[in-house]
Amino acid sequence: MSLESPASVNPYLVGQYEPVRDELTVQDLHITGTVPAALDGMYLRNGANPQFDPITRYHVFDGDGMIHKVQLEGGRASYQNRFVESKGLMIERREGAALFGGLSEFRMPPEELLVEAGMMKNTANTNIVRHANRLLALMEAGKPIEMSKELATLGEWDFAGSLIGPMTAHPKEDPETGELLFFGYSPFPPYLRFHQADASGELIKSVAIDLPSPVMMHDFAVSRRHVVFFDLPAVFDLDAMLAGGPAIEWDPDNGARIGIMDRQALELGVRWIEVEPFYVFHFLNAYDDGDTVVVEGCRSDRLNVSFGDDSVGDTVRPSLHRWRINPTSGTVSEETLDDRAADFPRINDSFAGLEHRYGYLGHTRSWVENEVVFDGVTRHDLHEGTSVTHVYGEHSVCGEAVFAPDPDRSEEDAGWLLNFVSDQNSTQSDLVILDAQEMSEVARVHLPRRVPFGFHGNWLANE
Repeated sequence: MSLESPASVNPYLVGQYEPVRDELTVQDLHITGTVPAALDGMYLRNGANPQFDPITRYHVFDGDGMIHKVQLEGGRASYQNRFVESKGLMIERREGAALFGGLSEFRMPPEELLVEAGMMKNTANTNIVRHANRLLALMEAGKPIEMSKELATLGEWDFAGSLIGPMTAHPKEDPETGELLFFGYSPFPPYLRFHQADASGELIKSVAIDLPSPVMMHDFAVSRRHVVFFDLPAVFDLDAMLAGGPAIEWDPDNGARIGIMDRQALELGVRWIEVEPFYVFHFLNAYDDGDTVVVEGCRSDRLNVSFGDDSVGDTVRPSLHRWRINPTSGTVSEETLDDRAADFPRINDSFAGLEHRYGYLGHTRSWVENEVVFDGVTRHDLHEGTSVTHVYGEHSVCGEAVFAPDPDRSEEDAGWLLNFVSDQNSTQSDLVILDAQEMSEVARVHLPRRVPFGFHGNWLANE
């Protein structure tokens, strides 16, 4: 179906967000500059890309998952994109139209299809990760959907029947043990579950965690010794959702808490510490400093995405922040590290759970409601308190910059930053490669199509 309909006036269906409908495979892409020989693998990025016109008010998080892949090998590049062919999408293809509502306006499929299709579609549109030789497309309200290296959809993966409930789109892999730590939240009790899979992909631990209310917990933080949950007041309103309203309500009266759990003593449960309400979509990293857990992420004063008619305003902008949490004394101190609007924080994942020096955040040219424009990446030196920003171009828009380490060097910042970059004045998109130490462009892979704004991805070196 065409997007030339009244639905296209939605700001998340036009401009940098406008979906693409076709699937391409193109070899030997044109390259400006030189792709480093050490970049041998694939860059994958997921995002929301509805195949059919929405039947209700569209939310930026609603669309079908679409994976964009650039394979780099021997200085050459190829491109491929594929829909995540969820069960819900396959039924919609058969019926020839969208069947599900979304986060702003919930609607179930027609009664005659409800048993087959379910109440909600698992779009798997938020991230794609590799663990235990499985590629998993993720969204936080459903099970992982396994993909092949050729981006064929293999079906939902529930850890051989062991996973109860959904899986976050932001799992954390321990670079020392290969374990995958993650959680799932639900609008139904228990509202939170923590899980741990070993390096082989077997789910070895699952713990139900009590929360006062069901909340949208998009991300969490993990150090070598601790798991840190942020119970923040983006609260599910089931009555409103079932009546066709927004699923999430910002309710500061619900309170806010930070919870610490010892990775080696899960049976002791979570130590909760009350804090003033705020919101975080994405964390940079966490590490242990003696008895203190240090967490860094992008904090805003309240939820900065609208889920209905309520306006969040133009001043609710996330910025880089640090929390120092002492689970013994039950105290939290915090500080703003940089007050510029920023999000999509990443590190060299080899330092996940360890003290890191460098963080890479999306730089914004504009942050006003319904028009957030990322145009570059800022490298923060968190030891020196300095930063360097690379802007891709005057009319460029981009997303999350992913760090690809140089396998031949050991320094924390030895590697490259990969990002899809589009020109707002044309249909051109490129994969831009920056030297992470110099913060300068070394190569630009020219893609055969415009790549819409998306969410999260990863660099997966060939094994």
